[in-house]
Amino acid sequence: MKASTGPGATYRLQFNRDFTFTDASAIIPYLHMLGITHVYASPFVKARSGSLHGYDIVDHNALDPELGDAASFDAYVETLHRYDMGQILDMVPNHMGVGGSDNAWWLDVLEHGEASRYASYFDIDWHPVNPALRNKVLLPFLGDHYGTILEQGELRLCYDPDSGAFSVSYYEHLFPIDPRTCPQILAPGIDTLERHTGPGHEAFNELGTLLADFKSLPRRTELSAARRRQRRQGSAECKHRLAELCRSRPGIHSLIRRNLERFNGAAGEPKSFDLLHHLLESQAYRLAYWLVASDEINYRRFFDINELAGIRMENSEVFQATHRLILQLIVTGKINGLRIDHPDGLSDPYGYYCDLQKLIDESSDSATPDDGPSCYLLVEKILASHERLPSDWPVSGTTGYESAHLLNGLFVYPGAERRLGRLYSRYTRDRVDFDQLLYESKKLIIRSALSSELTVLANLLSSIARTDRHTRDFTNQGLRYALGEVVARFPVYRTYITSRRISEEDRHYVHWAIAKAKKHTLATDVAIFDFIHDLLILERLQEYSPNIQRRIIQFALRFQQYTAPVMAKGMEDTAFYVYNRLVSLNDVGFDPRDFGISPNAFHHENRQRLADWPSAMVTTSTHDSKRGEDVRARINVLSELADEWRVHLGRWSQINRGRKRLVNDGPAPSRNDEYLLYQTLIGAWPAGSPDPSGLDAFRTRTGRYMVKAVKEAKTNTSWINPDEEYEQAVQHFVRALLDDPDRNAFLADFLPFARRIARFGMLNSLSQTLLKLTVPGVPDIYQGNELWSFNLVDPDNRRPVDYEHRRMTLQTLMTASGNDSLLPALLQDLLNRIEDGHAKLYLTWKTLNMRRQHPLVFSNGRYLELEPQGIKADHVCAFARRLENTEVLVAATRWFARLAGESDRLPLGSPIWDDTWIHGPEDAQAESYRNVLTGETVPVHRHADGTRLKASELFHCFPIALLINE
Repeated sequence: MKASTGPGATYRLQFNRDFTFTDASAIIPYLHMLGITHVYASPFVKARSGSLHGYDIVDHNALDPELGDAASFDAYVETLHRYDMGQILDMVPNHMGVGGSDNAWWLDVLEHGEASRYASYFDIDWHPVNPALRNKVLLPFLGDHYGTILEQGELRLCYDPDSGAFSVSYYEHLFPIDPRTCPQILAPGIDTLERHTGPGHEAFNELGTLLADFKSLPRRTELSAARRRQRRQGSAECKHRLAELCRSRPGIHSLIRRNLERFNGAAGEPKSFDLLHHLLESQAYRLAYWLVASDEINYRRFFDINELAGIRMENSEVFQATHRLILQLIVTGKINGLRIDHPDGLSDPYGYYCDLQKLIDESSDSATPDDGPSCYLLVEKILASHERLPSDWPVSGTTGYESAHLLNGLFVYPGAERRLGRLYSRYTRDRVDFDQLLYESKKLIIRSALSSELTVLANLLSSIARTDRHTRDFTNQGLRYALGEVVARFPVYRTYITSRRISEEDRHYVHWAIAKAKKHTLATDVAIFDFIHDLLILERLQEYSPNIQRRIIQFALRFQQYTAPVMAKGMEDTAFYVYNRLVSLNDVGFDPRDFGISPNAFHHENRQRLADWPSAMVTTSTHDSKRGEDVRARINVLSELADEWRVHLGRWSQINRGRKRLVNDGPAPSRNDEYLLYQTLIGAWPAGSPDPSGLDAFRTRTGRYMVKAVKEAKTNTSWINPDEEYEQAVQHFVRALLDDPDRNAFLADFLPFARRIARFGMLNSLSQTLLKLTVPGVPDIYQGNELWSFNLVDPDNRRPVDYEHRRMTLQTLMTASGNDSLLPALLQDLLNRIEDGHAKLYLTWKTLNMRRQHPLVFSNGRYLELEPQGIKADHVCAFARRLENTEVLVAATRWFARLAGESDRLPLGSPIWDDTWIHGPEDAQAESYRNVLTGETVPVHRHADGTRLKASELFHCFPIALLINE
């Protein structure tokens, strides 16, 4: 598959132990019937046991056994191929799951330190400034301070008689013991063995020889290839001999058991743990309280997750070792493309894409130099609103966060921005400037969760500064402060500067961040910022010695790896949970400062995508979404009903005042968190009238979501410093709002408003769905979202999907829509029962199957903006796709609440649309079009200024239209 062509439509599946290859096989016929061409699979290589997402990979070259064996995987692939479908796999090149006891590479590093054959696979700083961590890796996996955990007996020295290996266990974690230190375990009590066996006994002599061989193993700091190989082979041999000795010499096994008891101490007797402590001090790691990670961790992580360690994909050996299975699956046609997870964490993303495409090209019999890239490659890249994907990347585009932002924004009424801003400020009694909030949130992340990474950068920067007499006066503290300011002011997630390439855009971003930092700095010596600027863009690199040049390049690369997680954690996981003006704008790839998207901007971006990245993914919900598309569609309606929203907020605040608790001298939840909760309830309230069990489930979901949200906000509680009293107060408030619905004054006022919002939101969501499925790019459906799916943030959006219900519903719709003359009545029924979601499923099926019938129109066809005119023109977005003689017209209604006004009548046909029309495409020859959704014929009216299609005829019985020329 070439980069210029992509799938017709994808469907995201979240594999885990509760949804296996066999489960996926069973739904393939349904997905094919729906119109899907490719499954878009979450990672299915071996992840940590029990993983519900698959991103904590422990072995890149094995299928996850919890998902099924090779036979069930092959059966799943065979089912895909039987229905002429393919699949895109989510690939995780940035990090691996560590800790635990299941990552063989990581365990080898812990056993052998820098002498491990895998030491260079992980991004570990073996020589940090802290002398206590020289030649060690910090392991922040303990639930309390090291001394406390040790003296409580939670660290247990263990012996595996099958392998002859010693290790320390701590719950699910396993910490191997350096074989060279095994004599510390085996030597105590050896005199007892001698007395029992005699000094010349074979067992005593064999053990003595083995102890000497353990001691003579090369040290972990001996790093020549020969000494590493000697250590590896010698360690394996010594452990094997120890296992054999234990099997053949019961006295030695008894000695080991006695010594284990001595090392493992007795709770309440601190001195009894000295032996184990001294043994641990001599290992290639230092066990630590998990909170230590933010200050001292010396391996690169995925964001601030200690159990996910960065791997060095720029190392060719690592690249080859992690892609063997993936390559085999591509070459054999079992996967047809890749989604690259978190590429911004890589040292050189562009280099990785090139290497990956080259690897695939060289392995493909059909590939030739003129064919272009042979693999459909999507990158999970979050672009700022002013940022473009680098045009020379050998990929097919992004996974579609920017298209989700675009599609959502079209349904936000921009005229309400000032009113909602004033309302939010008055309600929360706080005036929040998002620019300042984002800066402060990033600074918070830099000071707390990602402080150690900044320290590494500052130390590297300081070592460079000391080599030049012009910069040696820059102090370490001054450099660290300046670096933090530049990172906090950085306008994008990262740049992509290397010694071989630098774009003007990347220069601009560095210039901008430096200028902002200099303008707002409290430092007296701003020259330090100019020094950092020149290093980041590799200016005057030739003035330094080769050794310093390497350090400068390393600094520039690491800086770029750092800005991305700071932006992600600061914006997505902090600011988005603090700034609650209209939370439908707070999602991955969104920007709450962009209050609404105009049709002109919408069309411009679609034309740009068609020109630059025609096979990029177009999505509205992902596994990373803060809230699902249907939740956002409801919340967007508040921008249309700002005055009603204000009135209801005032009532709810009064009604619910007594349901708050006093925590830390203030009411809990805070007014800001309360503001978030009301929007959450509006967005996620179950369709229809939930029964008691349904309401109870929703109450539980909402409570869990709100606790996660307030932790992420880091204002009243957090993950690192939880305030359980505040969190319990939030849970209590949620329960109180949703308890006893028959005698609940809040619900009595809330439900009529919420149901009205929901109806308009579902109509907006229908329009959004049609646009997603027809604009340039490859549309993606997140699992279950072909029906209404009112999901909140992970893990809420990973709940099981009832595919059998969807299959049966689709089958019923297909049967009912067999006669075009009966379609208007069917659609009227679907709109009357809009809460069941069948209208969305019908729309999705009809549109995807039209795409399948005319694939080239949607992959290669021109994009023609169609101009609405008339009184209701602002409520219509329309365009055409044209290829040769085939023309598809798309028209979607928006802002249904403003369109309906005080009326409960659906905005269909006359008279509401009598004064509005859409200009047809230039040079259109058709006399009429067939509405694929309704079966109606829509005439073309010719006027002096061109052709027109009347909105009253387009939206006669359905508020959206999908037309094709007859």
